[in-house]
Amino acid sequence: MTVDPGQVLSWGIPRMRDLPWRRERDPWAILVAEVMLQQTRVDRVIPKWAAFLEAFPTPAACADASLGDVLRLWHGLGYPRRAKHLHATAVEVTATNGGCLPDSLPELLALPGIGPYTARAVLAFAFERDVAVVDTNIARILARTAGERLTPKRAQSMADDLVAVGDGWAWNQVLMDLGAVLCRPQPLCAECPVATSCAWSVAGHPDPDPAIGSAGVSVTQARFEGSDRQRRGRVMAALNAGPRPADSFDAAIVDGLVGDGLVERDGDLVHLPR
Repeated sequence: MTVDPGQVLSWGIPRMRDLPWRRERDPWAILVAEVMLQQTRVDRVIPKWAAFLEAFPTPAACADASLGDVLRLWHGLGYPRRAKHLHATAVEVTATNGGCLPDSLPELLALPGIGPYTARAVLAFAFERDVAVVDTNIARILARTAGERLTPKRAQSMADDLVAVGDGWAWNQVLMDLGAVLCRPQPLCAECPVATSCAWSVAGHPDPDPAIGSAGVSVTQARFEGSDRQRRGRVMAALNAGPRPADSFDAAIVDGLVGDGLVERDGDLVHLPR
């Protein structure tokens, strides 16, 4: 696969989406954004990200708060385990690293809930390292350009080989935008700066689309209406206002939330962690 980094950057930099975290280099602010953006639309994240950082501008501020306080601010984003992991990371780096996030891949990966994508995103977007990130948009580009379904190892290797040296921050941001704007599930290849280098596009979009089933490419989520995710969310929303009798809710849902450390039980009452 041959991709001209200069051509891609020339296309993308003038078109780069104006997202508030792109004006940041603070590792904590970048981490909060990346965790919030997992499985959540950008338009929902923007106001929550600003409110979260106003309340918890540093890892130490987050660590000083209760998990319940963090969960209350998180309400509306879904997947509250992300908030729990973020709080646990804040506690850990405050206790062990002077309240600073580390700047090495192994140390970031050792923090609660931080996986390969998030760790590399912090390195690329906060510390401006020339490392490759592979989110669902970039993974789609990689698979289609290669013309094959990709394993996680193969996708990361390809991404590593493509990083524009000295321009890692911009390169990753531009590729994300390219995937979000053009290389979508229904692609707009006529406008794409890598169309002539894309095996799938050159071949005329044969079935199956190699992005489907490739590592890192998101799949259709299970129906939310009537799901346990919805029922869990309703319990968490109710507890934002204060303790409630446990028998107000489905026992299995409450037990699951207690087991996940997202809800605590005191006698007949349940509440957010204090």
